[in-house]
Amino acid sequence: MNSAFQKRKLVVLGAGPGGYTAAFLAADLGLDVTLIDREPVPGGVCLHRGCIPSKALLHASQILHETEQAKAIGLEFSKPSVNLDRLRNWKEEVVSRMTGGLGNLARQRGIHYVQGHARFKGSGLLEIEREGGEKEILPFERCILATGSVPAVLPGNLSGHPGIWDSSDGLNLPCIPGTLLVVGGGYIGLELGTVYAALGTRVTVVEMMPALLPGMDTDLVQFFSRRAQSLFADIILQARISSIQETAEGLRVRIDRQNSISEDRVFEKMLVSIGRIPATRNIGLENTEAVLDERGFVRVNEQRLTDDPSILAIGDITGGPLLAHKASHEGRIAALTAAGRKASFHPSSIPGVAYTIPQIAFCGLTESEAKQSGRPVAVVRFPWQASGRSVAMANPGGVTKLVIDPETERILGAGIAGPSAGDMISEVCLAMTLGAKASDMAETIHPHPTLSETLMEAAELYYGTCTHVFRPVKKKAE
Repeated sequence: MNSAFQKRKLVVLGAGPGGYTAAFLAADLGLDVTLIDREPVPGGVCLHRGCIPSKALLHASQILHETEQAKAIGLEFSKPSVNLDRLRNWKEEVVSRMTGGLGNLARQRGIHYVQGHARFKGSGLLEIEREGGEKEILPFERCILATGSVPAVLPGNLSGHPGIWDSSDGLNLPCIPGTLLVVGGGYIGLELGTVYAALGTRVTVVEMMPALLPGMDTDLVQFFSRRAQSLFADIILQARISSIQETAEGLRVRIDRQNSISEDRVFEKMLVSIGRIPATRNIGLENTEAVLDERGFVRVNEQRLTDDPSILAIGDITGGPLLAHKASHEGRIAALTAAGRKASFHPSSIPGVAYTIPQIAFCGLTESEAKQSGRPVAVVRFPWQASGRSVAMANPGGVTKLVIDPETERILGAGIAGPSAGDMISEVCLAMTLGAKASDMAETIHPHPTLSETLMEAAELYYGTCTHVFRPVKKKAE
């Protein structure tokens, strides 16, 4: 046991988007920072096995989709061939470039980066086990816990079976299977299912809820659901997997539908994507005063402080939407708190994006949430059939939706379905942060022809003055 470490001012445990953002800002504020992670360079799940590699592969699938879509406007291409090794290498090149850049930024800031697994031995004390098994003791004044989350597994899952993948396995592109069962119709499963379907795999999706992308606005999901009917070989809703058997033909899976009908199907590979759980195991939290809530997430206050005065926590491990950008924002709050600055986590909205085809993006209050809470709202929908830019792209199927307070006319939420929805939603987030009214968005000049001007026209639609849609609407919710 090596105890050569001196007491550190601030230790950040976990170098994902939340952890490295916190470490970088803390260093910028003048703190002595140590950043600890299992990987040799920062990035976490997002850069190594999540957001970045998945979006690289989705870009490839989008290109394949567009070559097929081009037939409608008189452009035909020979059937694309897929060089799997080159595609895999390109994805890894993207990851390497991004993580390498983060490593340089950490060094430029003078951050002490440690590769290894850390466990709390007590409040203010960590034990670090390096790759070779050597252990070291690291005392600290403050620690920001940012260990993230890990994929949930099916009960009785055949752990380590080469035919059963989690999201990380799927992103490694081990092969292009002839058939693939995706268990879970959330955004991770559907994004990866989209990639493999574009590469030529017959993909079947099983989801236990009555609709894909459960929890999202059905007005938006319908646009993807229509596309999914032709994209996937089959979609089975309100169903569960009750057994998995390895056979000479592949994985024999029993699918139990809600109507009590069960069937066996055989798939070459199986991708399990049923959510993520907080990474709280084997990090020694029981040796601290930090408390887990009833769902297993670390309890924090607005400053991201846990019940242990020496430990802060951010990101997936604290619950809420498990999103990289939410973790990054919390990381900044935690760094400010650790530096003695006043800061608290009070976001006006946290946007979410499903990078399916088409993309679905949303933020703030949804129509269904308003109905459930009994809150009166006005809802306007601008159809993309009336968007010159959308029609010119041969992709008129989409919508821009605003949820507005009928009393104050402030924008409470939004949803967008269509190409570049994830890029467009930030305008609404800014509007909500500034407390903007629908009239502010309606009076903001947007360039023409663009998809972003559908936000302006949706706001105009609220007042019954939309140029490209004649539909006078009442300002008061019915």
